[in-house]
Amino acid sequence: MTGFENILAIALAFFVVTVSPGPANITVAAVAMHSGRKPGLLFGLGLSVGLGGWGLVAATGLGVMLQGTSYLLSFLKFAGGLYLLWLAVQSGRSALRKADITESSPEQGRWFRRGLILNLSNPKAVVAWMAALSMGLSRETEVSMVATATLVCVGLGFVNYAGYAMTFSLPGIMGGYRRLRRWIDGLVAGLFALAGLSLIRSAVTR
Repeated sequence: MTGFENILAIALAFFVVTVSPGPANITVAAVAMHSGRKPGLLFGLGLSVGLGGWGLVAATGLGVMLQGTSYLLSFLKFAGGLYLLWLAVQSGRSALRKADITESSPEQGRWFRRGLILNLSNPKAVVAWMAALSMGLSRETEVSMVATATLVCVGLGFVNYAGYAMTFSLPGIMGGYRRLRRWIDGLVAGLFALAGLSLIRSAVTR
């Protein structure tokens, strides 16, 4: 395949993985529904940077080393699982409140940090990266090709997160969220709990 075809194959494989429902997409949608478009986009930007961090790990070959270092990988999975459980608790507390509490002057930078932490705490992302990169790269691939493919995938990640933020911050969807807030937050709490327990279980049973 040509260089363009290689990158296209990687991008398509990565996009399929990225758009599938998961903790990152669920969270950016929840942030956008609750707090609006700008917080959702900032959260998505943080997710993209975190995604790029794991992409760098995979592209430089450190992902293979990480997969082989069982103790480190288990620690990262356990820490990521605990963070997801913390998010489950926060969503659960929101679901139990009768009235929605909205901060009057939220710090915008915190949304970026939370997105960054969420994706950095998910070591499964490196597996997705390695699977996508393997679609079009080999040992003989030039460094510039690897870098280009990684940047394209990071851009696709942001487009995905931005799409979620833009869609779920539409007035109609935000209005529906306010009416069904407790049910939606309860569902999100359950999904986070399942994801967190699954990650912890994979860390313990590895």
